[in-house]
Amino acid sequence: MGLFSNEKFECARCGRKTEPLGNAPIPTDLGQRIGSEICAECWTEWLEKQKQIINHFGLDLSNPDAHDYLFDQMKLFFFNEGEDLAEIDTSKEGSITW
Repeated sequence: MGLFSNEKFECARCGRKTEPLGNAPIPTDLGQRIGSEICAECWTEWLEKQKQIINHFGLDLSNPDAHDYLFDQMKLFFFNEGEDLAEIDTSKEGSITW
């Protein structure tokens, strides 16, 4: 067996019985946990949410504080651990003119 086992796997986020992501998407303990407890579909949903967060808040990814913020958002998104998942107002999407 590889690093992650898919026996009796149930995604920690969505609850579906499917395959785990199967690899650590980031080189941290959190990444290991995501790889073993989260499905690929939820990871894809996170990538979209992450893009929105980065753009909405203008995060500078060269700043370690931005990474910490994203990691905190990941814990909330995947495991509901922490507080205040970033809310992004999309009500004006496509209607803003300059």
